[in-house]
Amino acid sequence: MIADLPGVRLWYEDTGGNGVPVVLAHAGTGSASMWVHQLPAFSRAGYRVLAYDRRGHGRTAQQGPANASEDLHRLMDHLSIEQFHLVGTAAGGIVAFDYALSFPRRLRSLVIANSIGGVQDEDYLELQRRLRPKPQFDALPSEVRELGPAYRAANPDGVRRWNELEHASRPDGVASLPGTVNRITFSSLETLQVPTFLITGDADLYTPPPVARMFSEKIKNSEVLVLPECGHSAYWEQPELFNRAVLDFIGNH
Repeated sequence: MIADLPGVRLWYEDTGGNGVPVVLAHAGTGSASMWVHQLPAFSRAGYRVLAYDRRGHGRTAQQGPANASEDLHRLMDHLSIEQFHLVGTAAGGIVAFDYALSFPRRLRSLVIANSIGGVQDEDYLELQRRLRPKPQFDALPSEVRELGPAYRAANPDGVRRWNELEHASRPDGVASLPGTVNRITFSSLETLQVPTFLITGDADLYTPPPVARMFSEKIKNSEVLVLPECGHSAYWEQPELFNRAVLDFIGNH
């Protein structure tokens, strides 16, 4: 489906129904198509599930610069959705944090999976540079950076399918972090009151468990889950564990 919004025609998928809405925000190396393991599972659990392609991804053209959280806000207004659960993975987690800082009353809960969070504190940026030294890290294939070794060893078909969707999601081949309305810092995240669930994998090269716990220490109403044998794409590598954990969390909010 297409939503004609100011300055952009945003593609989205909507399972429909009368359930509480859950919105899925994809990674920088993905699109709404990456949520194949979540859309049916969350819908079967009784939720109205929405996934959308951000500008420059999948079926949404770039159509000029914009802040991704503002596009999401306009999409929710377009669909007359007042409150919803927001699930963001990787770069989608940056969008989710930005949205939560701007429109906290619209959120029932916030799930941030495998995300660096977009925090701009210099000591945190230095930590990120140590974790992923350039240019060596960027020279690695996407699947090596974003899928853990256990998954790549055991699931060649899953790796192949992830690669197909990843390549199709970015027609120009360029991945970039989404623009934000807010300057995200740990101080700003300390103001969040939205119930927040932080998920990462034990082999995530971007957000290893100590980084996820660092976020949890700053966000008052939060909890952390580390998934085993999992890299930077928990929703794809461990979908059953991921789905069960997210559904349990949002079911309490």
